[in-house]
Amino acid sequence: MLPATFKRRLHRRRKPLRYRYLAELLRNESLSAEQLHRLRQRMFDDIVHFASEHGDFYRDRFAGIPLPANGIDITTLPVLEKADVRRYRDAMRNRELPPDGYRLGHTGGSTGKPLSFYYDDDKIERMRAGMMRGYRWCGWRPGEKILNFWGARQDIKAGLGVRVKAFIAAEKTLGAWEFSERELAAWTRLIRAWRPVVLQGYASILAEVARHVRRRRLVLPPIKGVYSTAEVLYDWQRELIESAFGCHVFNQYGSREVPNIALECRHGNLHVFSDTVWLESRGDGDRLLVTSLTDRVMPFIRYANGDSGRLKAGACACGSPFPLMEMGMCRANDIIHAPSGRRIYPSWFIHLLDGLNDIRQFQFQQTAIDRILLRLVQPRPLGADEEHALRRRCAEELGMRLEISYPDAITRSVSGKHRFVIGL
Repeated sequence: MLPATFKRRLHRRRKPLRYRYLAELLRNESLSAEQLHRLRQRMFDDIVHFASEHGDFYRDRFAGIPLPANGIDITTLPVLEKADVRRYRDAMRNRELPPDGYRLGHTGGSTGKPLSFYYDDDKIERMRAGMMRGYRWCGWRPGEKILNFWGARQDIKAGLGVRVKAFIAAEKTLGAWEFSERELAAWTRLIRAWRPVVLQGYASILAEVARHVRRRRLVLPPIKGVYSTAEVLYDWQRELIESAFGCHVFNQYGSREVPNIALECRHGNLHVFSDTVWLESRGDGDRLLVTSLTDRVMPFIRYANGDSGRLKAGACACGSPFPLMEMGMCRANDIIHAPSGRRIYPSWFIHLLDGLNDIRQFQFQQTAIDRILLRLVQPRPLGADEEHALRRRCAEELGMRLEISYPDAITRSVSGKHRFVIGL
């Protein structure tokens, strides 16, 4: 077996650009907050001018807006909606790229409205460098093993070349878009035998692995950190994962089109990586707008990605200079609208099931303005009294009728995500 130091040298030789970007990102961690602010402004000025000079969409969109060489006021630029991306995708692309200089990626399967975008190898290397910086926050170092539990079927590649690359990178990725007790047992055996120091995956999948570990009372090798991504991380999932794996859960925030937006530190605060993105929070429902400061294939400038959250003032005890934020509870399409006009957030429905211990999977879906369907996957149906109690609370507190079904499994979205609550 090759030692970690040899793998690290080999990986660095194969991915020099990735390690160059990583070195830049690590240097930025020593900047002051004011220096980071100035760096973000310079990078923003550069990307705005680049986009207006190299893309037909932004050339027309920014026509008539003053764009000084330095100090562009971000609030003077229009918001980029997802509908704009779908309609003007090709015009947003850097028109000077050769046909073989970019590829088409996809996102948005969890919302039912897929969105596609262009990217290149440079974007991948920057993304991976950003992920490596994040892994270092738990004590990981290049060459140490990472095990991914991934729910997006389209991301899983096969073949000898893929296995060789994964071996050199000391990284394995498990296809986890569907699984049973057999797969959970196999995955935990792999953790014990392969001994990764970092686990990463969708929050719902990590929680199921953690539940299996707890239920079987398994003893695992030391893990430095668990990285939750792609889905909202709920408190009950965090508690379950941390108790099973004996380490901190680092909540990640990003997307396929704009990755590595923010990461939680050991003190539980989300830090915005302001050396790669500019994140804004609008007053209209705390809607987030994100600008990629490095994407020169298809720039996303003031992009409304569908998430909610707000920026926070102050500094963190961890010492990181990166600004703070807090996420909203969910995406807009995970909110239930009651007949009274009230907006009900997912946490209400999740806590509705408190005390029901046999549930393996669940999902609430609003099927009409006054109706909710609850799908439960568990060994046996609820008792009549339990069902009646759930229906009574929904009727009395929300004015909604609750229907309950018991499927064998709940299908994940195209992107592999499990949505606990689905609005109209």
